Amino acid sequence: MILISCPDCGPRDETEFHYGGQAHVPYPEDPNTLSDEEWGRYLFYRENTKGIYAERWVHSSGCRKWFNVLRDTVTYRIAAVYRPGEPRPTLDGGSQ
Repeated sequence: MILISCPDCGPRDETEFHYGGQAHVPYPEDPNTLSDEEWGRYLFYRENTKGIYAERWVHSSGCRKWFNVLRDTVTYRIAAVYRPGEPRPTLDGGSQ
């Protein structure tokens, strides 16, 4: 069981949340100019990081708000939780 600390509701069981994929993937500036291959890469290609990974989660059984999580993909330990639009925190306590 993983406890995820929702920025608005506090710590909750992981069953209240849904995973939303990699965080910080920018939407293309002009998607109409992309080729099918470029659009496919935007939709389906993501990093496959071993270690700390920035993810999007939604508190679907609670406030229904999206937020970002820095999670270790090896240990499942959550290192930081932050709202969208906030800078990605560094693990030494600051932000990037």
